[in-house]
Amino acid sequence: MTIEEFQSLESPLQHWTAVQKSLWYDLKGNWKTAHGLIDQLGGTDAAHVHAYLHRKEGDQWNAEYWYRRAKQNVYRGNLDDEWKELFKCYVV
Repeated sequence: MTIEEFQSLESPLQHWTAVQKSLWYDLKGNWKTAHGLIDQLGGTDAAHVHAYLHRKEGDQWNAEYWYRRAKQNVYRGNLDDEWKELFKCYVV
């Protein structure tokens, strides 16, 4: 699936993981729902998206905590580029 196809969907697909749904809601501008989907999940995939969401929120300290939990380096590029990297990791 391309980013354009992903974005054009009216709602997330039922069979998607919570991580994939979280990325979709974030792309649609719904940070609160995106965060709610992964807030209590374990695993490095959820932690990785969780880190991005807190960085987007402007909470760098919390983002760095979640990057450590995800076993990922803190992303230093812009948010759009990070979202695209997450899309490649967890959707494509």
